[in-house]
Amino acid sequence: MSANIAQKPFFAWPLLAVAVVAVSSAGAVLQEMSAVPPLLRASWRMYATSIVLLPGLYYQWVNKELEKPNKKDYILIFYSSIFLAMHFGSWIWSLDNTSLVRSLLFVTSHPLVVVSIMPIIGIKVKKGHILGASIGFMGAVISLGDIGSIGQASLAGDAAAFFGAISVVGYLFIGKHLRTDREMPVFIYALPVTFVAGLLLTISSIFLEGTTIYSTIPENSAFGWIDIIWLPWIAFLAFGPGLMGHTGINTLLKWISPIVVSISLLFEPVIGGIVGWFFTNELILGKYTVIGGLLMITGAIMITLEENSEIPN
Repeated sequence: MSANIAQKPFFAWPLLAVAVVAVSSAGAVLQEMSAVPPLLRASWRMYATSIVLLPGLYYQWVNKELEKPNKKDYILIFYSSIFLAMHFGSWIWSLDNTSLVRSLLFVTSHPLVVVSIMPIIGIKVKKGHILGASIGFMGAVISLGDIGSIGQASLAGDAAAFFGAISVVGYLFIGKHLRTDREMPVFIYALPVTFVAGLLLTISSIFLEGTTIYSTIPENSAFGWIDIIWLPWIAFLAFGPGLMGHTGINTLLKWISPIVVSISLLFEPVIGGIVGWFFTNELILGKYTVIGGLLMITGAIMITLEENSEIPN
């Protein structure tokens, strides 16, 4: 047992539980907002999160001891924004075109994607990676057996969620480089990435969904999220999944091992499905989704364990 574990404050585990539930609730809330086109919905989420991050950005920017980004950093931030926009845009589109649990299963399968590209980027692939990825992809194939037979399950929706998993890998790799190698402060990185992703999603929504800059119908407006109808929903996404969820998790890494946090987040499909049930009082799961989903989660856990096997406790 490490010294860090012994020194955990009493609220660490309850905070982890709250953070995981908060993150997992985003899918159900976004699905309930289906009256808003998916790309526009995604842009609203980005703008609200940017506002929540603003005080942190100001504090870190005026701190003269912190290094400011250079030109290359800004280029990488822009690329990261593109990946983040693709992730949220495709994932939220999937929420309208497949079941909530299936969308969460496929969008959280990025550990499987990482293993697939490890040989390409020169990272050693271990036996545990291969076994975990094989089990995970087998589970994904099995889960396709429910397409067309239950609820909203569709190949297009599942594929969009999986594309969200693929695109988030680019966001994670760039973020790891800027946050770890370049030691960029979290808010100086997170706010511009989030805000630019919102702008990219708004532009995409204008061309693909017929959104306008301003409209009396909030569901057609880039600024519709400030309407009294939608503001409470967006505020919840910003302060719940955004602040309590992601920011809470970043805080917990001081006391709880990253592997514990990572594995906890892999249960988002299960927790998200339960949260969705509270909204709709309905949870339809086919046998192939259950079997395949369990295999996907198992595979992702195995990959996470293998990735962290050389990290000391």
